[in-house]
Amino acid sequence: MTIEADIILIQRLADAAEEAIAPYFRKGGAIEQKADFSPVTAADRASETAMRRMLERDRPTDGIYGEEFGVSGGNSGRIWILDPIDGTRGFVAGRPIYGTLIALVEDGRPIVGMIAAGAARDRWLGCTVGTPRTTLNGRVVRTRACRTLRAARAATTHPLAFSASGHASFQRIGRSVTDMLFGGDCHNYGLLAAGHLDLVMEEGLKPYDWAALIPVIEGAGGIITDWAGMPLGLNCEGQVLAAGDRKVHAEALARI
Repeated sequence: MTIEADIILIQRLADAAEEAIAPYFRKGGAIEQKADFSPVTAADRASETAMRRMLERDRPTDGIYGEEFGVSGGNSGRIWILDPIDGTRGFVAGRPIYGTLIALVEDGRPIVGMIAAGAARDRWLGCTVGTPRTTLNGRVVRTRACRTLRAARAATTHPLAFSASGHASFQRIGRSVTDMLFGGDCHNYGLLAAGHLDLVMEEGLKPYDWAALIPVIEGAGGIITDWAGMPLGLNCEGQVLAAGDRKVHAEALARI
């Protein structure tokens, strides 16, 4: 299978997810609480179901790992990791900053990633095969240079999402940057890739939260690791640090 075919498929998966989600946005509907107290809606399940059906038909030997329905199938060494709605809390509140995250992982490493923000009409597509590249709505984007951590504009979804020890690390970073923005979920990583943010720090993420972000960030020239500076893996603790400039990333690691 060629990377071009995979990129066409990931675009079709995003189309299917957005079509499944759209009828639910700002329409109310039942909200359930999962075991970890995070919310889930019919839109989450409809989105993942639509993507799974397409993958089962078009990539029957690839595995699937989705937030709502877990792991299934696969003997090809490739797995599609799906987050049907990243930012479900914002989605439920009617905020247009949710997104669908789709990653293709080969030999344990994400090689293609998509942030599809349907309500905002933005799509970031990252690829690390061949010459790394990231596009926003078809236009190539790059991270921006940033001289120091002090000059950085940073973001995180919410300070209360950190553990007690993690919050202490977050505060050290927060006191070291020019500005710290809250909210945004997956959009923060897309904005970093497009050169609008310099640093994103989060904790407690699952593979479906971060897998798609790796090709998007790396394809744009940025770096994304755990808090020890190691590559993110399926068994990592979910501590994520992304930066557009490696100097800023190194300074942040030193403060963490």
